[in-house]
Amino acid sequence: MGKKRVIKKTEKELLGEKEKIEQKLKKEISFESFKEGQKGRIYISLSYNNTLITFTDELGNVLFWRSAGNIGFKGTKKGTAYAGSKVAEAIVNICNKLKIKKVDVFIKGIGGGRAAALKTLANQGLEIESITDITPIPHNGCRPPKARRV
Repeated sequence: MGKKRVIKKTEKELLGEKEKIEQKLKKEISFESFKEGQKGRIYISLSYNNTLITFTDELGNVLFWRSAGNIGFKGTKKGTAYAGSKVAEAIVNICNKLKIKKVDVFIKGIGGGRAAALKTLANQGLEIESITDITPIPHNGCRPPKARRV
C-alpha cells in the first residue's frame, strides 16, 4: 500500500495555533440582563472528544458557553486536559468581566479535561460553593439481545 507519511508541524505553525487560541480567549462579551455580584451555575459537560462549559444564572437560563472547538482546538486535541483548562479559563475571564465570584459547579461525563477544568476554575479566583456530579448512571441498563440459537 505504500509508505504512510506523518505530517510534522513546524515550531512556527505550533506557535501560530497557540496565538489563535489566545485571541479567541480575549473576545469581548456583553450582557445587559445579568446583575453584577449575582450567583451563577457552571455546567461542565465532558466526553472523550470534547469539553463543553456552560454558564447559567440561578434559574438555569444559559448566559454563555464555550467549548474546546469554539476556542480553536481541532480533532483529537479537543478532548485533552489542556483544552479543558483553556475552556475553563475562558469561562473565568467572562465571569470576571461580569464581576461574578460565587458559583455552583455541575459536572457531567468522563473525559481527560475533568480534573483540569475544575482546578482551573478554583485557581483563577472563582469561589466554588458546591461541586455536584450529575453523570448519568444506568441502574440496570438496556435489555440484552436474546440468546443465539444454533
